[in-house]
Amino acid sequence: MDPEKNKIPAQVKRIHLIAVCGTAMGALACMLKELGYAVTGSDHKVYPPMSDFLRERGIVIADGFHADNVAYGPDLVVIGNAVSRENVEAQQTAAMGLYYCSMPQALNHFAVAHRKSILITGTHGKTTTSALMAWMLYRAGLDPTYMIGGILKNFNSNYRMGQGAHAVIEGDEYDTAFFDKGPKFMHYAPHLAVLTSVEFDHADIFKDFEHVRRTFEGFIASLSNQSILVAWGEDPVVRELAGHKTSNIFFYGNGSDCDFQLRDIQVDPPWNRFTVLENGKSIGRFQVRLAGEHNLLNTLAVITAAQKLGIPLGQIHDALESFESVKRRQEVRGVKRGVIVMDDFAHHPTAVRETIQALIPFYPKGRLIAVFEPRTNSSMRNVFQDVYPHSFDSADLICIRKPPMLEKIPAHVRFSSEQLVADLRQKGKNAHFFTDTEGIMAFLLAEVREGDLVLIMSNGGFDNIHARLLDAL
Repeated sequence: MDPEKNKIPAQVKRIHLIAVCGTAMGALACMLKELGYAVTGSDHKVYPPMSDFLRERGIVIADGFHADNVAYGPDLVVIGNAVSRENVEAQQTAAMGLYYCSMPQALNHFAVAHRKSILITGTHGKTTTSALMAWMLYRAGLDPTYMIGGILKNFNSNYRMGQGAHAVIEGDEYDTAFFDKGPKFMHYAPHLAVLTSVEFDHADIFKDFEHVRRTFEGFIASLSNQSILVAWGEDPVVRELAGHKTSNIFFYGNGSDCDFQLRDIQVDPPWNRFTVLENGKSIGRFQVRLAGEHNLLNTLAVITAAQKLGIPLGQIHDALESFESVKRRQEVRGVKRGVIVMDDFAHHPTAVRETIQALIPFYPKGRLIAVFEPRTNSSMRNVFQDVYPHSFDSADLICIRKPPMLEKIPAHVRFSSEQLVADLRQKGKNAHFFTDTEGIMAFLLAEVREGDLVLIMSNGGFDNIHARLLDAL
C-alpha cells in the first residue's frame, strides 16, 4: 500500500470500514454516521447483535470481503487491525489509489483531536476506569465524547458523541494495523493520561515483558509537559516509567508516598466504602458499587483525574454512587434456585486472581465456583502456564475448559488446561478439566446448590453458557 495515501484527505463524505463488526470499528462507524458521513462497512461472517446494531443506524454492511465493496470509490477506507495485507478489499483499496487509515487515526481525526482527550492506559482496568471517567464527566454536566471496549450500563453503549470539550478513550497498547505495527495509544495527544499498571500480556505481538515496558516507556516519553499523568504509585515499573515525565505527575494508591491514597475500606454489599486522602488530608468518604481493591484503585484513579480537571467533590460523589459499571465486568446475569451466575471478562492471571478475591466478601454465604475458558492469544500460549495455578487460590471449586481453536497456536507453545488442573490439584484445590462447554454444563447442573456463585470468566461468548445454565436451572 502507498504510504502517501495513509492519511485523511481534506474533503471526506463517504467512508468505508473493513472489518466493521469489531467492537471499536462498529462504534467508530456509528460515530461517523452521527457526524453526517455516508458510511459503509464489510466483515467476515456478519451476524447479530452487531449487524443489527449497525443496520438500525443506517449503516450498509456487506457480508464477506469482496473487491466490489470498495469499487464505488469511498473518499476514505478505514482498515481494522484484524485485517491482513492479503485482504481483497485492502488490495483493491491500494489498486484504486484510495486514501486509507487505521481505526485510531480515524477516531483521533474525526472525534478526538479537537477535544481535551483523556486517555486510559495500562495492562489492567482500562475498561472500567474509562467507563467511570466518562460517567464522571457526564454527571458533571461536561457532555463528553467517549469510546471504550465495553458497554456502559448507564448508557447501554460503548461510544457516545457529546458536544462537550472532553473525549475519553480506552488506550490500547495492541498494534494498530498491518501497515502500522505501533500501539494504538500513540495516535492520541492526551490532555490527561491514566496509567493503571504494566504487566506482560498480548504474547502474540510482544516478545517479553521488556518489550511491553519499552512500549509504555515510549508512550510516557511522548507526553508533553502540559499533559497531566495520573499513575498507580505502588508499581515500581510504573514509578520508573513515570519518572521520564518531569511535571504534572500525580500518583494514586495505598502507599504513603502517593499523592492520593485509599484509607478505611469497608465492604458493605453492594457498596464498597472508603476514604480518600490528598497529600495526607482527607477530602471525603465515598462509596461505589464495585467489588475488590483493584476496582477501588481504578476508582481512585478517576477521583484523582476528576480533581485535576476541577470537578467539584459533590459531583464526584454523585457519579460514583450512580455508576452502574460495565457489562461483562462482574455482571450478574441471573439468579435461579438460589444460584448466582456471573459473567466476567477476566483472562489475564492477575485479573482472574483479583476478580475471585474481590467477590468473596460480597458473596459470603455460598461457594465460589470459578469457570475459566483460556481464550486470548496469551492465555492459549504457555507463557502463563506456571502462573495460572496461583490465580485460583480463593475459589472453592474450579472448572477449566480446553481452549477453543487451540490449533491456531504452534504446538510447542500451547497452553495446557490439563496441566493447569493437575497443578491445582497438587495444591489441594477441587479442580476439574473439560474438553467442551457441554461437559461443564452437565457438571455444574449436578453440582451447584443454593447460595453458590458461579463465576464464568472468558473474553469470548463461551458458547452462551451463562444463559444456558440459567435456563437449565
